[in-house]
Amino acid sequence: MKGLRLAALTLGFAPALAFALAAWVAPARAAESVNLILNWTPTADHSPFYYAKAQGWYEKAGIDLTIETGKGSGVSSLKVGSGGSPFGIADLATMLVAKSKGADVVALMSIYANTGQTFYWLKSYGVNGMKDFPGHKIGNPPGDASRVMWPAFAKAAGIAPDSVTFVNVGPTAKIAALKSHTVDIISDFYNEHDLKAIEFGADLGYVNWKDIGLNPYGNSLIVNGAFLQKNPKLVEEFVRVTQKAYAACVADVAPCLKALLDQVSGLDRENQERQWERIKFLMTDEFTTTKALGWIDAERMKKDYELVHTYLGMEKPFDVNTAFSTKMLDESIKMDASKVKK
Repeated sequence: MKGLRLAALTLGFAPALAFALAAWVAPARAAESVNLILNWTPTADHSPFYYAKAQGWYEKAGIDLTIETGKGSGVSSLKVGSGGSPFGIADLATMLVAKSKGADVVALMSIYANTGQTFYWLKSYGVNGMKDFPGHKIGNPPGDASRVMWPAFAKAAGIAPDSVTFVNVGPTAKIAALKSHTVDIISDFYNEHDLKAIEFGADLGYVNWKDIGLNPYGNSLIVNGAFLQKNPKLVEEFVRVTQKAYAACVADVAPCLKALLDQVSGLDRENQERQWERIKFLMTDEFTTTKALGWIDAERMKKDYELVHTYLGMEKPFDVNTAFSTKMLDESIKMDASKVKK
């Protein structure tokens, strides 16, 4: 090396040699900036993303991840579908509605293999079941998946879709709105069940959509179609890191919730722990435990498409097989059903 340096100086090539040596020791190119828009404000079901980011797993895969708070599955579906965000979290039935309206979206991984959609009410308000919904006020945000899919629920429940009044209530204000009688009924995810059960006790009534025969895939990881075509390797890395993170959190949620609470203020640890127990139940079905964590079954997707088409109609019908892909999933990572409390 000494002789080479002297020769370079003699020949006047020092600048060129210095540039070459700098290039030789230069670090790898910077990770690509990638945005993920959530369906709502961050809670336990999003903790694997925060955990994987804190562990540097996305960065190691060449991804500089930004996590954006969402305002409903309808909003996240449209933002991803328009190319405003490459990745998002959305209720799959809501995503199908958006796709029929031209959104360029593809589902890559189910998070909720079972629907988390649930309606809650207080019996003391004169509501004892679905048949009592007419004439009452339902509180939820405008972009909430349950509002988008309300016609399907109403038809399955045997009530008129226009028999209720919707009131705009933010995701963190639902319990307060129900308690103050601002609304009579609220929609919420089943993972939040314990918080309401503790607050209202025996006065609480509820129905999960699955109980009346509606069990579309719930929250799922979605991607912009054009982004997927242009960046298949990056998308695969993103999906597999995410799978790995969810599996790690199923095994031990403590570090995952720590990563979440370190980044998101206003969350109660005990409530998030209770939520995670419900989330593991929602993550578990015959496919996620045998095929791959996050697996999306083609036959179930056909049924979801038919549900949306029957109850809501498709603005522009499409082949449902273009709405999802399991090719990016690592089939060696499966949901561990032994971690789910019965």
